[in-house]
Amino acid sequence: PRVKPEYSEEAGRVQWQGTVELQVLVDESGVPQEIKIIRPLGLGLDQKAIEAVQQWRFKPVLLNGQPTKVQTIVTLNFVL
Repeated sequence: PRVKPEYSEEAGRVQWQGTVELQVLVDESGVPQEIKIIRPLGLGLDQKAIEAVQQWRFKPVLLNGQPTKVQTIVTLNFVL
């Protein structure tokens, strides 16, 4: 199961909701590597999204039968 991001204390206090989009480079073994914020939400939620995705494991993408690196977009919704 994929780890869900936690709410930051600051965002929870003001009931901040929205979406964070991350660009993720997934390596040959399905481990997320370079994670970049492409749509920030602020109030500490961008970092919480990164921390959650760092724990995710993806199914490796095969190219000609061989695992390969791939870039993908991950969207995380923060809803109270």
